[in-house]
Amino acid sequence: MQWNAETKERIEHRLSAKENSLAPYACKSAQAVRFHKSKDDIRPDFFHDADRIIHSYCYSRYIDKTQVFYLVENDHITHRVLHVQLVSKIARTIGRFLNLNEDLIEAISLGHDVGHTPFGHDGERILSAFLKEQGAGIFEHNVQSFRLFHNLEAYGQGLNLTAQVLDGIICHNGEILKNEYGCNRNKTPELLLQEYRDSLDGTLESKAMVPMTLEGCVMRISDVIAYIGRDIEDAIILKLIDRESIPREITEVLGNKNGEIVDTLIKDLVSNSIDKESLSFSPEVFEALDQLKKWNYENIYRNPKKSSQDEKIKAMFQTVLDECLDELDTGKKVTGINHWFNSMSEEYKAATSKWRAVADYVSGMTDDYLMNTYKEIVIPKSFGINFSR
Repeated sequence: MQWNAETKERIEHRLSAKENSLAPYACKSAQAVRFHKSKDDIRPDFFHDADRIIHSYCYSRYIDKTQVFYLVENDHITHRVLHVQLVSKIARTIGRFLNLNEDLIEAISLGHDVGHTPFGHDGERILSAFLKEQGAGIFEHNVQSFRLFHNLEAYGQGLNLTAQVLDGIICHNGEILKNEYGCNRNKTPELLLQEYRDSLDGTLESKAMVPMTLEGCVMRISDVIAYIGRDIEDAIILKLIDRESIPREITEVLGNKNGEIVDTLIKDLVSNSIDKESLSFSPEVFEALDQLKKWNYENIYRNPKKSSQDEKIKAMFQTVLDECLDELDTGKKVTGINHWFNSMSEEYKAATSKWRAVADYVSGMTDDYLMNTYKEIVIPKSFGINFSR
């Protein structure tokens, strides 16, 4: 069905008016660049990218991927899918107050974490060590998110997302905290692709990348704002910490509940960034946030109770990785990697080492799928009532 001409004209007029009302340093949808020609669509490019992302296979796998706490039977603990929604909401709130492009912010936010492995950052470190041992590069989840949308989705064809969305995704890093976030407006799509290739083989640390848009910067800091207080709430539910143990010099500035922390950080960031071409916190709030992040690492992320199963998880990963490598060489069909690999494009097969292919496949697993695959490999199966099968 085609748009009615009058309706189409009205929609385009409204979209144009909205675009023209954005801040002068916002990234307009008219500036969007794709690596391959795309069909004309009335939807603005970044808005269209958000649609492509939420309909992708990798987006659907958020539902059963660890955020911080795994192997916990509690439905109120944050999973990756909820974290992504929180990031998107916080980033769009900041973007609206600063009069930036919310469509671009939403697309980056929704897609930023699809590259996470099963079992979160612990799985990421295991996969990176696996690739390093083979001299096959490194693994970083933000780089893998770029890779999924650019190279792996649609059976190795990619989704042809805009350079600005892909750039915001690969440049996000919630481990980095800075008091000023600026962008590199001179970055070209060609330079972005070079940064991607260099970060895959480990010659460039993705932490050193700077987004090409201020919207990418908004998403970058929103990642921190979304997890810093929420992880505290989850840790309290799981009895890893108690609220009173958070240092008073931090809570007196930021608050000691997630809602208070998010509210303080958003208001302070907007107040110090409005009508500016970079983002920053006030010195007092930044110092408190920096201290809270360090406190979280010491008391939550490195808590011995949280890591008590780490050696078993590492052994599980190693077993599955070894089996996948063996299956690519022998054609066996235990893990499903051959079925997946054979479904990929000829370009992907020709350009991808077997070690990177294994990393691509295993990183795409959900927590449960990895554990079920491990059980399939190591647990003996019943023959039933006889050997006829």
